[in-house]
Amino acid sequence: MGLNMAKKIRVKLVRSTIGRKPQQKKTAKALGLGKLNSVVEKEVNPSVLGMIASISHLVEVEEMK
Repeated sequence: MGLNMAKKIRVKLVRSTIGRKPQQKKTAKALGLGKLNSVVEKEVNPSVLGMIASISHLVEVEEMK
């Protein structure tokens, strides 16, 4: 593997978006989180971290090796 391989994180939607603000619903959708317990793997960058921070109360994040 290359030395400059980007870190990845796994994001899981653990709380429902029902009754949330429209912007929070759009953020979850933009991350690829549709249904409850859906999981996506994303590369770490400032834009993704900002999106996760805005819906941190709805998701669980774990670092991948």
